Amino acid sequence: MNLITAPVHVYGDNIDTDRIIPGKYTKTLDLSHLAKHVFEDLDPTFKDRVQPGDILAAGENFGCGSSREQAPLALKAAGVSAVVATYFARIFFRNAINIGLPVVEIGPHDIQPGSLITIDLLSGIVTDNAKNKVYAAAKMPVVMVDILQAGGLVSYLQKYKTY
Repeated sequence: MNLITAPVHVYGDNIDTDRIIPGKYTKTLDLSHLAKHVFEDLDPTFKDRVQPGDILAAGENFGCGSSREQAPLALKAAGVSAVVATYFARIFFRNAINIGLPVVEIGPHDIQPGSLITIDLLSGIVTDNAKNKVYAAAKMPVVMVDILQAGGLVSYLQKYKTY
């Protein structure tokens, strides 16, 4: 799980949690139901195009808006294996880590839709394999990588009994 390589779907700045999963669907924790409605107002074709393991790339302020945990849950349930962005809203960032969805801030980028990218969670290096271009992220603390490898915070705490 330290290395994630997959095609990427690219979105812009200020993608808020209501765009990720509309509020009318947040009254359920049925993950398959959430997955059917991810990005439905932003990109209605996404749910049909996303493949298990695909990666999202976005710009500034991804996951802004309300602090609903369903936003990263819906992405993960739809098959998204990781999200890279210029910057994440902090509550989305924490919620994603807590549910086991890798999120990596890489600063400004020019990643194109469909490019194959590789994320190295331990080193913080993201490589756009199509352009052979490398983006350096801040190195993720080991405990955060451990939480991701465990599948999220609850699984981590069940395994290690400490934080």
